[in-house]
Amino acid sequence: MDPLTPNREVYNATPQATDYQGMPYRFLGASGLQAPAIGLGTWKFGYPDTGDGARIAPELAFRILDRAAELGVMFWDTANRYNAASGNSERIIGQWLAEHPQRRRDVVLATKTRGGMDGWTPNHSGLSRLQITESVKASLARLQTDWIDVLWFHQFDDRVPLEESLETIEDLVSRGLVHYLAVSNFNAEQLESCLLISDRLSRRSRPIAVQNRFDPLNGESLPGVLSLCASEGLAFVPYSPLAKGLLTDRYLDPAKAGPGDRLYDEGALEGIDQRRFAKVRKLGELARQWDLKISTLTLAYILTLPGMGTQIPSSSNTDQLADNARAGTITLDQDQQAALHDIFTD
Repeated sequence: MDPLTPNREVYNATPQATDYQGMPYRFLGASGLQAPAIGLGTWKFGYPDTGDGARIAPELAFRILDRAAELGVMFWDTANRYNAASGNSERIIGQWLAEHPQRRRDVVLATKTRGGMDGWTPNHSGLSRLQITESVKASLARLQTDWIDVLWFHQFDDRVPLEESLETIEDLVSRGLVHYLAVSNFNAEQLESCLLISDRLSRRSRPIAVQNRFDPLNGESLPGVLSLCASEGLAFVPYSPLAKGLLTDRYLDPAKAGPGDRLYDEGALEGIDQRRFAKVRKLGELARQWDLKISTLTLAYILTLPGMGTQIPSSSNTDQLADNARAGTITLDQDQQAALHDIFTD
């Protein structure tokens, strides 16, 4: 048999599939890359005793990745600096990919560059040609893969000409080491500058997505970027979409929070006003009526917002992952959306 001819006895998916393992996919911005509605943020992966918020040791992380593959949660978002700038989040994903080489094409793999990594000189951080190129090489080695699907600029770098950074992405795309560029923690002015220069250079260097902090209780950390994404054809991929866990059932009664709950562990509960807890309780009432978890309902609502792309909540266990994944399969009607909008904007 011609090796390029599909074996229909094994592979029966349609060429125009819009979902995988029951998980709906959507295009990332105006690009041709499709990603699941619900992905997985892996900032918690690593070795908890090294700090930087890591909560999920390798053995549990592998179980979560196994379950993600079963649920179609195949957008995996990491960064070289996760787990105290150790690269351990990338290494764990790399170990999983090494054990499942046949699944590499199933994963939309995203990592980041910008912060100091792999050394201590000034050239070990930033968005220079040297740093981006060497950072990508180091990430590829930790991830045990030949390419990165989405490379994020983790933060704007006002010390380096954007032209240099974007031309480097063109080179990496031409070499097949990176497929798409995206940016993170850019404000609206910085994003506009990036789009202006990339449009002048080449579509290869045009960002397809933005990853900024957003949740429907607190809105955008950098206002105006979501609307810019909607108008310019970029996908907004929010981090902390569940407000560090506040938008979950565990904070229906904050008095019951304890060790292991992120907001409790970070000493942030006292800084949350009672109006927000009241909104969580209202969400809990709707969630019970609709037989959903608050987290599931929140993610499903965020997916209805213009400009929104894949959601990348983290998961501390496989049950949380399943609750999050369910959000990608839910269609909220207009009345439900209006009810949620009223709670979040009251």
